[in-house]
Amino acid sequence: MHNTLPHMEQTDFPAIARNTLEILQVNLGYRCNLSCTHCHVNAGPKRTESMDKATIDQVLDFIERENIHTLDLTGGAPEMNPHFKYLVKQARGMNVTVIDRCNLAILQEYGFEDLALFLADNQVVITASLPCYLENNVDKQRGKGTFMSSLAALKKLNRFGYGKPDSGLQLNLVYNPQDASLPPEQQLLEQAYKKHLSEDYGIVFNKLFTLTNMPIQRFGNALARKGRLNSYMQLLKDSYRSENLDSVMCRNTLSVDWQGYVYDCDFNQMLQLPLGASPDGKTRLSDLNDRALAGSPITVNQHCYGCTAGQGSSCAGALS
Repeated sequence: MHNTLPHMEQTDFPAIARNTLEILQVNLGYRCNLSCTHCHVNAGPKRTESMDKATIDQVLDFIERENIHTLDLTGGAPEMNPHFKYLVKQARGMNVTVIDRCNLAILQEYGFEDLALFLADNQVVITASLPCYLENNVDKQRGKGTFMSSLAALKKLNRFGYGKPDSGLQLNLVYNPQDASLPPEQQLLEQAYKKHLSEDYGIVFNKLFTLTNMPIQRFGNALARKGRLNSYMQLLKDSYRSENLDSVMCRNTLSVDWQGYVYDCDFNQMLQLPLGASPDGKTRLSDLNDRALAGSPITVNQHCYGCTAGQGSSCAGALS
């Protein structure tokens, strides 16, 4: 698959710069037990890319040196990396908040039966993808049987205390639109999710994050095949709101790929767009030891309109 996006050679998106680095988002590899239609990583069961232990140790060294307070783990299914538990334990030992971007279904897979308890024991924040509270919609987007598997995983997490008041175990859900449209208002959708999941299945969670689908990789290619890529890009651009610029995730987050190269955000990583602080080539995390990122430019392009359209979109949900 190509990195589909129109007019990559030029953009009229406003120039923005970095603030203080607070969050390190690490992609542990592209292998995943699912192949979701909205996936901007093009992850799946046949992918073999996986971060090795030497690179993971570089991540841990960087966290300690730069006093990073949050480690955000993604993939693929980050839990499928063989060094996932090692990384989590080491980071938590440094009192770093660890976020696991979990697809839920992985918790029901053979060989991962103890994963939910491990996450609870280490007080890992779970941000879990559940693109709808209706079975047909979820299975259409993520594969047959995924919805019921996700519900079973959520009930397991609830049993360990996740999502329950005063447990200290944070469980957040993530919504993605089914098609080429912007997410609905986050607070109202969260209320609907909580009502349906509680009344129909006895499931509780903390927050709902609404994310805009990015027109790159699998989702972008699907739009291109249907002749809808340009119209979706126009929707994102027409929905631009300048007030969202102050809160976009690239301002305080650094993205690391499975080989240890760094980017301004996860989407730039998928498009192989170099770090704005080093536009002349790829930069490794290990090369950032003495580099002051604060105030450096962020690499932007047309897809950045996805983060600033409507209510805005980031890894922590809506911006406004």
